[in-house]
Amino acid sequence: MEDLFQVGSITQTHGIKGEVKVFPLTDDISRFKGMKHLLLDGGKEGYIELEVENARPQKNLVILKFKGIDNINDIEKYKGKGLYVTKENRVELKADEYFIADLIGCEVYTDEAPDTKFGVISDIMETGANDVYDIELVNGGNVLLPAIKDCILKVDVESRRVDIHLLKGLMD
Repeated sequence: MEDLFQVGSITQTHGIKGEVKVFPLTDDISRFKGMKHLLLDGGKEGYIELEVENARPQKNLVILKFKGIDNINDIEKYKGKGLYVTKENRVELKADEYFIADLIGCEVYTDEAPDTKFGVISDIMETGANDVYDIELVNGGNVLLPAIKDCILKVDVESRRVDIHLLKGLMD
């Protein structure tokens, strides 16, 4: 299904009353507290819309309870399955924040040659201090670019374009 974004995966059940442990695919697990509905990848059953009854963090995981699922047997078959939100239900981001899924595949241009494609963002590494964009260069190879204001000049997700400034030494 297009325009779905994975926010986590069910790792295992928690207790016997239908709760599950979820490995979150977000840098802020508190976002799960505000989620009202999630879509579960039910495999052959397709996507199943679930109403979130309760969400609470536990170490690096989230414990979720879905409305109407009150027994371990009802949820156990979904271990390992993904949980998704629609584009409309994604959390609101602050200015200059972007979803990783929106940045991957964006074409990259430098301020030195703004009309010549430099590369494509192929991956994003979350390092703690700042993200690092892995840019696959058009002439082969890769360059790792820190996602800091000195390097990232403009991001236009709609046109799939990122304008950058290369700091001295990054291409050596």
